[in-house]
Amino acid sequence: MVVDEAPNADLVFHALADATRRDILAVATQEELSVSGLARRYPMSVTAVQKHVAVLEKAHLVTRRRHGREQLVRAVPDGLAAARNALDQLTSLWRGRLDRMAALLDNPDTGGTR
Repeated sequence: MVVDEAPNADLVFHALADATRRDILAVATQEELSVSGLARRYPMSVTAVQKHVAVLEKAHLVTRRRHGREQLVRAVPDGLAAARNALDQLTSLWRGRLDRMAALLDNPDTGGTR
């Protein structure tokens, strides 16, 4: 059975797979920061931070806007909805399977009918 995921769930999970991107998302949830301001928080170049922000932006977890010469980054409040929906569907699928398995173990002679 294939879980009916939101189209960008793979992008969200890919973005969240990196600790730096998770931290950038956490910071961007608290305040809007420039990419150069974010770069000062990490032992990497501004270009590397821009690449991390681009991955988060592609997954719709943050937005970037220009303010003069700066690029300001802010978290998208509903950006994690795709991941949450995919996990909820998987949870439901596995709970159903475990319930059927428990029923079968409780009553093996009737094929699992309680």
